[in-house]
Amino acid sequence: MKHTPLWLLSIFLASTIWTGCDTQESDPNPDAELVTPDWTDATHGNQVDPDYEVVFPQNQVNTLEITLGKENWTAIQNNMQTLVGFAFGAGGQPGQAPFSSAEPDYVSVPVKFNGKEWYKVGFRLKGNSTLRNSWRNGIYKLPFRLNFDRYEDEFPQIQNQRFHGFKELSFSPGANDPSLIREKIGSDIFRQAGIPCSQTAFYKVYLDFGDGPRYCGVYTVVEVVDDTLIQNQFGDDSGNIYKPESTFQNFIQAQFEKKNNEAQNDYSDVQATISTLNSNLRLIDPALWRSNLEQHFNADHFMKWLAINTTMLNWDTYGRMAHNYYLYHEPKAGLTWIPWDNNEALMNRGTMTTTISLESVGVNWPLIRYLMDDPVYVEKYKVYMREFLDKVFITSDIHNRLTYYHNLISPHVIGPVDREEGKYSHLQNPTLFTSALQTLKQHVASQNQLATDYLQ
Repeated sequence: MKHTPLWLLSIFLASTIWTGCDTQESDPNPDAELVTPDWTDATHGNQVDPDYEVVFPQNQVNTLEITLGKENWTAIQNNMQTLVGFAFGAGGQPGQAPFSSAEPDYVSVPVKFNGKEWYKVGFRLKGNSTLRNSWRNGIYKLPFRLNFDRYEDEFPQIQNQRFHGFKELSFSPGANDPSLIREKIGSDIFRQAGIPCSQTAFYKVYLDFGDGPRYCGVYTVVEVVDDTLIQNQFGDDSGNIYKPESTFQNFIQAQFEKKNNEAQNDYSDVQATISTLNSNLRLIDPALWRSNLEQHFNADHFMKWLAINTTMLNWDTYGRMAHNYYLYHEPKAGLTWIPWDNNEALMNRGTMTTTISLESVGVNWPLIRYLMDDPVYVEKYKVYMREFLDKVFITSDIHNRLTYYHNLISPHVIGPVDREEGKYSHLQNPTLFTSALQTLKQHVASQNQLATDYLQ
């Protein structure tokens, strides 16, 4: 990539056409020269491997600074009011407005990290209930996503811009989790147990809404599945990647958002899976039904995910919600389940949960009901649950990891300098954060015992 000569840089800086301190009141003329003095191929280019140690450190809390500016913040508010039906901080009662199927709009922002700036980065809000409830309550600690080359067509200087090898990143604010740990620990547990899942790390985030940077507390940054996860954990990203909104009762194309291979318009893999899953063959010839299903769908892997997910207790996903999962058509194994959005993992939600045996799950969730009605798959479920309890979900080990993460982020949540408070946090008081650790530990011990009793 060719960059602006120093003599031309000084002219632009002197005339204040654009500077790295721009508050992004509005984008300059798309044809104007964009100055990118902090660009290096190692940090901004797309010819390097994703640097997981820098972007997803496990032993420190990174810091990110994002400047929205007044004009962008106004545009975001107008867009959100259109989508959810109420202004920021004025939403009335929970559930008052339906979800919109449209995603919030992107705006371009400068992002700073480790003394360097990333230019014209795409910023948009994300999520469903977390976003709507945060918006209704006027909480500035909003869930968001960054896309580092979203505006490359308008600004060719940032073509294929990356953040240490990553094109996109997702940021979870822990809205329903006073411990601020669940997104992190849930993803860790899945990967340790052999389930492909996003890498995660903790970040302190400063957002400037037009009146200077405000500390918005500790977020969990989450690796985007269709960006780097598939290649990193499967070694091949040529198969179809889907982000579904389906119960698998029937095939509706609009419920299977394709994240790649869009031009091929080929949904035959999910069509065949759903058709086979719901066929009467499962009652007439179960062995043939299983064989046919496994030609398209990695049922063995699904039973492993189901055993782990049920033991941890996470029902903000399939079984109660028709989303928060991806599917990847792994060339050798078929459609493979990938968990997503684990911010409510290891959480007891009372009447919204179910038993370890899953007998209360109805036929409206056929991937669970039909497979758990089959004795072969039930046995796989039990084998994987026992393996999970013996090798991963060991109470003392999980407790130690929870304590480590709590101590790591505590100075940035309730510290004397970095403190989450007011409308820039979801914590109503510091005690909720402090007591949440013990609640999590009790949950782990309780679920371990319930699963152990079920297997006996």
